[in-house]
Amino acid sequence: MYYDEHKYKYMDIKIGKFILIDKPIDWTSFDAVAFLRRQARQQFPDQKNIRVGHAGTLDPFATGLLIIGVGRQATKQLDKIKNLEKTYEAVIRLGATSDTDDCTGKIQPVKSDKKDSPTVELKNIKKILKTFVGEQEQIPPMYSAKSIGGQRLYKLARQGKTVERPPSKIKIYKIKLLDFNWPNLSIEVKCSSGTYIRTLAHDIGQKLDVGGYCLELRRTKIGNYSIKRAQKIKD
Repeated sequence: MYYDEHKYKYMDIKIGKFILIDKPIDWTSFDAVAFLRRQARQQFPDQKNIRVGHAGTLDPFATGLLIIGVGRQATKQLDKIKNLEKTYEAVIRLGATSDTDDCTGKIQPVKSDKKDSPTVELKNIKKILKTFVGEQEQIPPMYSAKSIGGQRLYKLARQGKTVERPPSKIKIYKIKLLDFNWPNLSIEVKCSSGTYIRTLAHDIGQKLDVGGYCLELRRTKIGNYSIKRAQKIKD
């Protein structure tokens, strides 16, 4: 019985499978991959070079759905999954900016009396959110893994350097306002692969003329894969 069960699991890993993870805060996507790779090697010590990869990076401050491919066949399909549309829930902190466009950066309050002005009234927020729906060009943040001239942008940013970044074509399919209680604006975003929600938060703050950065971020869907089917990584 043990042999049959072990053989089944071994073949399952060898052929390939996907694991839906609810990534915890402060873990990198690589941390999750490395953790599961260690688990796989402990469970199957006779199998060498077990391939493990993920389908779409999540920033350390973000939580939510991370799809892990285990095995040769699964990791071959990860690029297809990476290109699927994504759904996020985000909390934007208005009235301040961040050099990383999220809560991990250097926060700078915006000196403005706009918070009590019509620009941040609920009806105007709804109007402004609608302007971000559709195809558009988005400039990637300096603190990102994109490469310019063979160098990662985040490495240049850590050196205090800012370089010109060509815009990327993205598409916002839907933005839903979930809640607004100054200074926090909560939204749900369905978007194309390659969209930076941190940049979207910054741009929304700019358009409201009060500044903004991404305070919280949670990915809830990748294509038809839902966070509801995900499990905690240490489970």
